[in-house]
Amino acid sequence: MTFRRTALAQEMATQLLRPSFLDTSLRSGLFLAGQRRVGKTTFLATDLIPALEALGAIVVYVDLWSQPQANPADLVHEAIRKALKELQTPGSAILRRLKDVSSVDAGAAGFKFGFKLSDVGKEKGVSLAQAFKELIDQARTDVVLIIDEVQHALGSADGDNMLHALKAARDAINTRPGTPGYFLFLGTGSHRARVQELTLKGNQAFNGAVTNEFPVLGRDFIDYVLEQVRPQLGPMLPAPDVAEAAFKSMGSRPEELMKALNILRSLPPDARPDEHLPTIAQSLGAAAADVELQKVEAMGPLAEAVFSRICSIGGDVKGVFTADALKAYAAQIGREATAQEVQGVIGMMTSANLLMRVRHGHYGVTDPFVEKAWMARLRSDQLLRASPAPDSDHGAA
Repeated sequence: MTFRRTALAQEMATQLLRPSFLDTSLRSGLFLAGQRRVGKTTFLATDLIPALEALGAIVVYVDLWSQPQANPADLVHEAIRKALKELQTPGSAILRRLKDVSSVDAGAAGFKFGFKLSDVGKEKGVSLAQAFKELIDQARTDVVLIIDEVQHALGSADGDNMLHALKAARDAINTRPGTPGYFLFLGTGSHRARVQELTLKGNQAFNGAVTNEFPVLGRDFIDYVLEQVRPQLGPMLPAPDVAEAAFKSMGSRPEELMKALNILRSLPPDARPDEHLPTIAQSLGAAAADVELQKVEAMGPLAEAVFSRICSIGGDVKGVFTADALKAYAAQIGREATAQEVQGVIGMMTSANLLMRVRHGHYGVTDPFVEKAWMARLRSDQLLRASPAPDSDHGAA
């Protein structure tokens, strides 16, 4: 299924690369926040990056979600080195693309840089500002760096230093009189609060940059999907309004919509799709969260206790290793818990992308959708425990 968001991508690309006076603030950085699995990465890969490249930009893309245990700074530096290497390579795809959309002649040997690619990102190596400046001066076009799931850069000193280095590159290049191109930064993330933190907190590199909600798929996507599945569903095809409402109830996630429609297809011919789809959507929404919650449960009671504490406090949580925290865990699991054990389960949950380190000693839930589902389960359990037990002697003779 290929649904293209060409108009949206062209609009965003134009705002970034050919900004009106009101859009020039985007050169400070643009951050898009939206829940997981709503199509952010697909939109970037199939729509926005091609639109940016069609306007002549060089795009460097890196996904911090792809390797959650890797150092975010290492992933970004490696993506930059890879792009620079392609630009040095005669006949590479990126050089051919540049030749098609610009008047720049990279020459038979590709670009020549005054530094070793292996030095990019190294403590005493070439700065990102210098690397991007040389690139822009030779390419005479804009460079767009896209970091997917950018909030993962918050968890370490290396990530923080990398973001400040990118900010320094932005300032060094974009403030030059007559610069032949701009350095533009686009970050996306699945945790709204942490993405906003990158632009609102005074100590953050991109404080003052623009944060927007990622535009989720809408009615045009629903109409497209229903038209595609019409031959398979026949009389089980739901009304567009019903399908749209169900889609929203599942968090506007395309995968869940397709699952729901497949379930409709399996119902008896006399079933009424508009009556069944809302119930199916509600069940699938809960099931999607359950998959993640079961990962926590599989790690044992201590992991559940730690996860519950982080969810209950919410946001940027510290104190998961304090004496009070260890005492609370012990009360919940019925035995003593050590700080080393807690560190172990936090490591497992971080590896599973359930938790993320915000900074040293501070943790938060990676996906707000999962956090809400866990809290709903906790409240349900508390209500059950608070309910009076039925009288076992009631009605006895």
